[in-house]
Amino acid sequence: MEASAANKLVDPAHVASGGHHAPTGRRAVALASLGALGVVYGDIGTSPLYAMKECLAGPHGVAPTEANVLGVLSLMFWAIALVVTVKYLVFVLRADNKGEGGILALAALLEGSDPKARRGRLAVPLLLGLFGAGLLFGDGAITPAISVLGAMEGIAEQNAALAYLVVPITIAILVGLFLVQRHGTHRIGIAFGPIMMIWFITIGTIGVIWIVREPHVLYALDPRYGIDLLFHHGWHGFLLLGLVFLVVTGGEALYADMGHFGKRPIRIAWFTVALPGLLLNYFGQGALFLSSPPGSITNPFYAMVDDAFLIPLIVLATMAAVIASQALISGVFSLTRQAMQLGFWPRVTVVHTSAHTEGQIYIPEMNWLLMAGTLLLVLQFRSSSGLAAAYGIAVTGTMGITSYLFYLVCTRRWSWSQPKALAFLIPFLVIDLMFFSANAAKIADGGWFPLAVGVVVFAVMTTWWRGRMELSKTMEAGTIPDELLLADIAAAPPPRVKGTAVFMASSPDGMPNVLMHHLKHNQVLHPQTVLFSIKIEPVPWVNIDEHLVVKDLGHGFYRVLAKVGFMQSPDVPALLKKCAAKGLETVPMTTTYYLGRQTLLTSGKSKMARWRKILFSFLSRNARPPTAFFNLPPNRVVELGLQIEM
Repeated sequence: MEASAANKLVDPAHVASGGHHAPTGRRAVALASLGALGVVYGDIGTSPLYAMKECLAGPHGVAPTEANVLGVLSLMFWAIALVVTVKYLVFVLRADNKGEGGILALAALLEGSDPKARRGRLAVPLLLGLFGAGLLFGDGAITPAISVLGAMEGIAEQNAALAYLVVPITIAILVGLFLVQRHGTHRIGIAFGPIMMIWFITIGTIGVIWIVREPHVLYALDPRYGIDLLFHHGWHGFLLLGLVFLVVTGGEALYADMGHFGKRPIRIAWFTVALPGLLLNYFGQGALFLSSPPGSITNPFYAMVDDAFLIPLIVLATMAAVIASQALISGVFSLTRQAMQLGFWPRVTVVHTSAHTEGQIYIPEMNWLLMAGTLLLVLQFRSSSGLAAAYGIAVTGTMGITSYLFYLVCTRRWSWSQPKALAFLIPFLVIDLMFFSANAAKIADGGWFPLAVGVVVFAVMTTWWRGRMELSKTMEAGTIPDELLLADIAAAPPPRVKGTAVFMASSPDGMPNVLMHHLKHNQVLHPQTVLFSIKIEPVPWVNIDEHLVVKDLGHGFYRVLAKVGFMQSPDVPALLKKCAAKGLETVPMTTTYYLGRQTLLTSGKSKMARWRKILFSFLSRNARPPTAFFNLPPNRVVELGLQIEM
């Protein structure tokens, strides 16, 4: 299954127009839009479970007076309109990197716009992109916890005596969710869209019922109510923005999942189903507060329905929460893979769970780390109100970084004028910074968690990148030029053994160390010796046939350079087959692959900090061997040990 998926990645037809093809035809667009409901809008779609509750009935909210209810609703409406609809749906979705989105894809898009300026102008944007990616890892642990907890708290609404079951049932659901990841989401993914369609229609219908009862709740469409709330409550009103932000926490997913569905289906799903359902439900919750005595509502989402409909709504909310969690978990898998391909993350196990859908991958290491983090959060905070304090700061930080990187793309890649680009950046960056500042006040109450995760992930990413650079310099220092070795072989030919030898080389210039090690100890060569280099391009997809170069060096030596996108898996045996059309024919059963296994010593003269050397050495020892990364047949791989000082 893994091999078939990898083979698809090197199919030129699959990448001829940039990788993922946008759906065409009404049926295809409709199906893609339905799928986007389940994957893209799972996170933001479950925000009604806790957002309004935190603002008007939570420990850090405001009293549910008429002015406060209308003010909170006004802030929520304009946050959704400006951040999700205008910023992401209208502007940011335009910045696709060959069809792919997400903060790392955006950073790679910026990098590809000016490759010569990589060390200077691109240093800060790239580091910001890495830190934003680190923050999303923290969000990946919080979202499953707060979504499932928010759904399970309906049990206490149905029967207060059962409140003690909320945490145990939440843990059981989350454990089950992480355990099934290894089977892939393609079997249950078909149901995601229809379930979320039912979810949005249901919550919208419930909202309409209450809006009809209390129609003057629609006055909240006037932004003056939100502005009055902020001025009337002063500092507390500003901090309230941190809770209002809960309604847009899934906004970044719009951009990250663009490659799976395309821009048009994502926009159709938002404007036709997700946006109406969310707004109607929020205004319905507001109408409930307006028509109820102050302090009588503790959980407005579940209080909107009669007892007879409570259990079905809990079941539906649980399914929606699981879908929201699944979307974030899959997003972390995809983000990890992108970081690994771009050289910012150690090699991990990537299992393709579907032979037909490229995005269906499972990374066990990240799955268990996420599971541990999510369960610890549930046990620590024990309620959606407690987790709301930790939620938001990671997403606001990422959104701010996205705004700045988008501005750079506008000016450097699209040649927008400064006034035009600043007209986008300034208002949205002000909004992002306001939300971030309001959430920053919650650091002591739990906001430290996603920041800590972001810092740790950022340290791992930058250390792995820096370590690979230093290791490459050390390896290249001992590299012998092609002409020198070939001249020696011509003068004193070594014995030749049958078959083909493929030496994986990090650099397309000079003879790799593993070849020299092989010659030194075995003192033989194969009739065909292939020096194989893989280069990851800062674009998600490339046409492999157009970026596969074979050069005959003479004396049986061939140099192969294959360029792949950061969303493609470098399947070396499949690439080697394609070399036959370019004059290099090999027989799989008589081909041997040679790899170098480095033992790193931290006592060298490298300028890396000692803690980075120790961390890089630890990561190198625990990284998955390149055999699986390059899809090499394990029974045809020979590893030669090398000891290197850094």
